[in-house]
Formats: sequence, C-alpha cells, structure tokens
Amino acid sequence: MERYIDGFVFPVPRIHLHEYKSVAEKVAEIWKEHGALDYFEYVGDDLKLEGTRSFIELVDLKEDEVVVFGWVVFPSKEVRDRANKEVPADLRMTDLVAPLINPQRLIFDAERMVYGGFQPLVQSNTGKVG
Repeated sequence: MERYIDGFVFPVPRIHLHEYKSVAEKVAEIWKEHGALDYFEYVGDDLKLEGTRSFIELVDLKEDEVVVFGWVVFPSKEVRDRANKEVPADLRMTDLVAPLINPQRLIFDAERMVYGGFQPLVQSNTGKVG
C-alpha cells in the first residue's frame, strides 16, 4: 500500500491569515479523523526563482495576500478518495468553512486554488523532524 497526497496552493488575504489558521487547524483534525495521516499548510516566504513560474503568478496573488501551500498525506489513494467524499459531508466542515467563503468578506477563493492528487515517485526522508 503506497501513500498518496493531495496538494494545494491558494491565496489568503494577509489581514485574515490568523483567522484562516484557526479554521485550518480544526479542519486538519477533521481530515485526520477521516483517514489522513498528516496535514500540513505553510505560508509562502521565498516565492521567486529566476527562470521559473512562481506560485504568485499561479494564484494571481494580490498585494494584500499571502500564498498558502499545503498537502495532506494518506495511507493510500483509496483512503484519500473516501475522505474526499466524507469530509465535505461532515457537518463540522460546513460550520467552519462558511465564514471563509462569505462573499462580503471572502477569505478562501476556491476559484484561485490549485489542487491535485499525487502518487509517489521519489521518497527520501531522514526520519528527523525539525
């Protein structure tokens, strides 16, 4: 059984990052209840490399926004597929996400999110954290 990950990148208004983080921490626990092994989200810091297309361009980043890059690790594609059906149906998600997608105060814009599921190609890990 090979691990499988879902990866995603999207913008968040800088002014709402703390609020987004609070919601994401709760969302991470829900994903893990539905089979995810690990859940990570990081804020962009060094996003430009000469000669490459950046996440800034990819999500059409505005001056008052930051890029969030994340991934969710699953034990298999089958567990991921099941979780991708169960999590959106989890009533806790509706309550958590509603304030983020309010059109009058949009914090999470799914239309600017980039997402995909990935199978392993190369895995090299020291086993150390930090």
